Amino acid sequence: MNWPHVSWSDDDSGIITRRHFLTTAAASVSAGTLLATATNPARAAQQEANSRHGSVTVTRIEAHDISVDYNDWIAYKLNHFYGPSRRTIYIAHTSNGLIGLGESSSREKDEVIQKYVGTSPFDWIGDETSLGLGTAMYDLMGKLAGVPVYKLFGQRFRRWVPVGSWTVSAAPKLMAEAVRRYADRGYTWMKYHLSPFENVLDQLQAMQKVAPEGFKIQFDITMGGTDDHMPDMLQRMADFPVAGSFEDPLIEKDIDGYAELRQRIRLPILLHHSPLGATFEVLRRAADGYILGHAKIGKAMRRAGLFAAANLPFMLQNVGGHITRSMTTHMQAAFKTASLQFHCDAETWKSDVVNERPEPTNGLLRVSERPGLGVTLNRDELERLKELKLPEQPKWIIKTTFKNGTVMYNIADPKQSIFMVRPDVRRLLPLSYAAPLKTTWWDDDGSKEYRAMFKRIDAEGVVLVKK
Repeated sequence: MNWPHVSWSDDDSGIITRRHFLTTAAASVSAGTLLATATNPARAAQQEANSRHGSVTVTRIEAHDISVDYNDWIAYKLNHFYGPSRRTIYIAHTSNGLIGLGESSSREKDEVIQKYVGTSPFDWIGDETSLGLGTAMYDLMGKLAGVPVYKLFGQRFRRWVPVGSWTVSAAPKLMAEAVRRYADRGYTWMKYHLSPFENVLDQLQAMQKVAPEGFKIQFDITMGGTDDHMPDMLQRMADFPVAGSFEDPLIEKDIDGYAELRQRIRLPILLHHSPLGATFEVLRRAADGYILGHAKIGKAMRRAGLFAAANLPFMLQNVGGHITRSMTTHMQAAFKTASLQFHCDAETWKSDVVNERPEPTNGLLRVSERPGLGVTLNRDELERLKELKLPEQPKWIIKTTFKNGTVMYNIADPKQSIFMVRPDVRRLLPLSYAAPLKTTWWDDDGSKEYRAMFKRIDAEGVVLVKK
């Protein structure tokens, strides 16, 4: 994979030179021009749709809340981190009998949904109101014009789009299992959030033993939260061939720190949580690549123009099922530098509401050439998942044993999943990603010992027991 660097010609004095100014202005113009140009294919598609069907409007939109079960092998881990997965599926109907599909992590307000009713799907080119409903509109636009969604954004830059897999931080043997399973399914990248409840070097050793040659890990460091010296930590991790890239290794506002880190670490540094909206960070050369998380369609189009002007790779990270995965595939096929593996987590689901659930080949998904998104509704599965009742995951105890014999106990709560990767949110004690420790998950077994320890942790915040 190529990781081109931004090649602005400014000096290091902090003074904006004439050349820097002209380059910056050119990038801004290029970004704006690309957005304007990208709307032209959609307008051409609108003319084609009008010639085929006349005036077509959205007559109603169904919104269905569903529960989705995880694949068996990963369900225990994901339930403990996040609890059951829930989604909202949108089915937009038109006056000529077509349907468009979209989805989101939670239901849009009724007044937002109603904004789309009575309008033409083409009124939502570059939609910045709702990613889920905008997806349904683009599905309809493509179907009305008889073209795949990527053609609504412009020319196709790639027929095959890189896609990554995802898991959560767990014991080293479980991380190795995740690598094996995803590699067998055709993935070549896996992402996970580091957690100081596990030793990342132990995890890396386990993953390295089973990873096929070329398989890579994207480490999401969630902007730190430990007392590690990050350049040293990343250098130690980068020594493993399976290490691929580092996402958000510093606090989001430390733009100078990111620029310096790029010079010290040989592997790519990715920015997801960009405080300036992935704009001026690009000019400051803060990262080797960018991640747009749940960016609405119009915003993604503008950023794609900026990244293309800078020849800077990026990915879209829109979590969801195969409706979302299909939309992301189309967008990354049409955005010039959207060459990084995207993540949507559909690979963790056992079920879905569409019939098409393609698996990658050598880490790549083939972009559909069918009109619209290229996915079709499975109404029976939709109704089943609407009725599916998944049990809530109760709070549980994390038992961490350090090599010197000290034992640490914490309470984990799926409703506060951030604690698993950023335990510093509770302001308890300093931790490290490389501490010599092992962790087990202690579920409520009904014992007096469990109840007593749970009560003690609840009172003290964290329990440390000497050897």
